Amino acid sequence: MARYVRFDEFGGPSVLHIEHDERPQPSSGEVRVRVHAAGLNQVDVKIIRGGPTAAGYNAIPPCGNGNDFAGVVDQIGGGVADFTLGDAVLGGKRMYAQADYVIIDATRIIRKPDAMSFEVAGALDIAGRTAWASVNSLHLTADDTVLVSAAAGGVGILAAQLARRTGARVIGTASEAHHEFLRGLDVIPIAYGEGLLERVRQVAPRLTAALDNQGPATIDVALKLGAPGSRINTIAARGHRADAGITGVGGKTATLADLAEVAELIASGEVVLPIDRTYPLEKVRDAYDYLMGGHLLGKVVLTLV
Repeated sequence: MARYVRFDEFGGPSVLHIEHDERPQPSSGEVRVRVHAAGLNQVDVKIIRGGPTAAGYNAIPPCGNGNDFAGVVDQIGGGVADFTLGDAVLGGKRMYAQADYVIIDATRIIRKPDAMSFEVAGALDIAGRTAWASVNSLHLTADDTVLVSAAAGGVGILAAQLARRTGARVIGTASEAHHEFLRGLDVIPIAYGEGLLERVRQVAPRLTAALDNQGPATIDVALKLGAPGSRINTIAARGHRADAGITGVGGKTATLADLAEVAELIASGEVVLPIDRTYPLEKVRDAYDYLMGGHLLGKVVLTLV
């Protein structure tokens, strides 16, 4: 039998529970992955709660949960030539990832770099693709000063580092507990909350771009400090100040090749993705309670092996 996370009604983390079923079998063109780690994302919470986000993903209870996963190929369907049994892989499959086994089209996964842990690989799909696409959308250079909000979170911490790799000066909002970590990444840390405009202005009288991973305040500050709307990208407040031309590029525009490039940067040590905390699959409710508490450094991951 195989375990998987399921919810039978919309609500908070309390609706999540573990179910058991027969091990799924791959069809032609598919592989079965024995999942070792499955990452949590804020969008999961929105789906579990129901409403527009759940509708957008066609989530109709009862259904599974999660997206990001990493594991080992343990069964291969007909016609698959790019993978062999035992290959370590990572990817994403919405509403199926938090399970002992994931059946997925072989064209939708990539190999896990040897130097990358399963925990990091299992947390990478959404954060890696989103950070890559959002940073690339702004065409940053060494002439830029960019504000990155939630710079210690899963997407933000990758976006801040990818932005630094362009040569841009990066200012990142985060809880004070994470400021020293951000300094170690050559990111200038700023506390978020009331008075954000003045704190940013003290270190950067003028901004040329912004990557918003938190909400409207980042967009408002960036506009007030001179960043044109076309060089402000948000994944957290789409529609806010639409009149200013704010963009909303997210992970859907990134390719598997982009994800693989992010994975190699992490594996080589050029970029880091911290794992804040891990939980066994049976503690999935506790994991989401912790995620929703905020103030994380990196990602929260379920471990299955």
